[in-house]
Amino acid sequence: MPVKIGYARVSTQDQNLSLQCDELTRAGCSAIYQEQVSGTKSDRSELGQCLKALRPGDTLVVWRLDRLGRSLKHLVETVTELEAKGIHFHSLTENIETGSATGKLMFHVFASMAEFERNLIAERTKAGLAAARARGRVGGRPQKLTEADKKLAKKMLASRDITVSEVASKFGVSKMTLYRSVGVVQPTEKQ
Repeated sequence: MPVKIGYARVSTQDQNLSLQCDELTRAGCSAIYQEQVSGTKSDRSELGQCLKALRPGDTLVVWRLDRLGRSLKHLVETVTELEAKGIHFHSLTENIETGSATGKLMFHVFASMAEFERNLIAERTKAGLAAARARGRVGGRPQKLTEADKKLAKKMLASRDITVSEVASKFGVSKMTLYRSVGVVQPTEKQ
């Protein structure tokens, strides 16, 4: 007997799968495979398990098209492989079901639009970062050591009376962070 199997994915550990899982359950999915991994990653173990569980006549259900494919090409390839095996595809948000010719056409149109949206977001992000850099703002994690801390750490490291581990401990950082912060190449012998 054909079943509906759901696949839910979020990109980061900070995001929540509840919304997708609730919608997939409402759509009648008997099983839901879930993972928290970027869509750009080729190794998505839960997706692989989900695809193995599908049999001819079954339907793979996702909340949105971009939850399945890491690119338009990957999305189209995956759905084409499913169709070749007699497996249907249903995207809830876009209301696309590949069981009909109209559904197949809509799938290709929406897949193109989803990739277009991702590309726009990437372009805006790059432009925003470039604008911030032009104004002197630097992204990334805040520095662990202030400039004054770095100067003091260099003086302490120049002294033979204190070890690298003791200096790192004083500033609450690892030895590697200390080396990077003060611009010292990590020695090969133990200190």
